[in-house]
Amino acid sequence: MKNKLAAQLYTVRDEAKADFPGVLREIRAMGYAGVQISGLHGYEPERIAEVLRETGLQAAGMHVSYAELDQELDEVLRQARLFGTVDLVCPFLTDDMRNEAGYRDVRRFLNEVARKVESGGFRVSYHNHAFEFETEVDGRNALDYLLEPVPDNKLLAEIDVYWVKKAGRDPLSYLEPYRGRMPILHLKDMSRDEKQSYAEVGTGVIDFVPILKWGEAYGVDWYAVEQDVCPGNPLDSLRTSLGNLHRMIEQMEA
Repeated sequence: MKNKLAAQLYTVRDEAKADFPGVLREIRAMGYAGVQISGLHGYEPERIAEVLRETGLQAAGMHVSYAELDQELDEVLRQARLFGTVDLVCPFLTDDMRNEAGYRDVRRFLNEVARKVESGGFRVSYHNHAFEFETEVDGRNALDYLLEPVPDNKLLAEIDVYWVKKAGRDPLSYLEPYRGRMPILHLKDMSRDEKQSYAEVGTGVIDFVPILKWGEAYGVDWYAVEQDVCPGNPLDSLRTSLGNLHRMIEQMEA
């Protein structure tokens, strides 16, 4: 399982702006097997692909904005091929989309993209926050609507367990409908205080061992560690999360 652990590069966005190749080398030296791309910070994709090859890091998908999927799809696919990934993930929706009509448009559009790219072997997923739970579409929350596990819905899930917990749901139970429909799972912990802020994996309130077991049983390819805000150096937070995950995996495999 350790070869399925990836660092979501949004965690180190400021550091990557200063020295993206150096950040990738440090993440590999920590022991991560992959990284999930979240912007190039002014670097050419060819340069980043070169460093991925140099380090042996794999690309655990790309977070690609709704606008990029709409307006720059050919370039997105070119970069995905350079990085050696098939997973394109829409990571966020703007405020104007967060209503019933907006979510209907999002599901329709992302399905159109998924059908357009599937012949090339690509997959399209959606990464949640907590705001999707605030809107109802067809009698259910908007996230359930977007990710409805039916054959004609090509949109796959990239569930972020922190945001599910933040919305007042049980992360493990929430994963259940997406067996075989979640290539990448986002691991992010929640602090134990009343702030319910971001925390290093294994230091907060979320029980990750059952989540990891579920992922192994139902087709997760990558576990992407993300921490939107860190108390100190984000690289230190990624290192702490990885160490804790390695211990969990060793216990599971013992």
